Amino acid sequence: MKILVVDDSQIMRNILKNVIHEKRIKGGEILEAPNGQEAFLIMEDQTIDVLFVDWNMPELNGLELVKLLRERDKYKNLPILMVTAEAAKYNVMEAIKAGVTDYITKPITGPTLLKKIDKYLNQNGQG
Repeated sequence: MKILVVDDSQIMRNILKNVIHEKRIKGGEILEAPNGQEAFLIMEDQTIDVLFVDWNMPELNGLELVKLLRERDKYKNLPILMVTAEAAKYNVMEAIKAGVTDYITKPITGPTLLKKIDKYLNQNGQG
């Protein structure tokens, strides 16, 4: 299983990676990107099973990345979890309309993130 963590904050990427490592996913690999543009290049080069993406990033933001991915058939069923400080209801609605699978507001807690990871690993038969 490959998980891609996309956030312009190295600290946030490290937090997400550490929590994901706690799951000790057999054969799991965590990749990271600091913006949507680099994430898209990784996505086109490798098969990603779950995507965690921030909203506010330089170059290509998370919402733009989600829209770009959902335009392509190969990403139609990809679990995309938006992890962001944008907590307003209209932001959540906009993200869902763009195609996110789930929405997590910062600050995140380990148990909340683990619950979400379990949910999407189980959907892929890897939980």
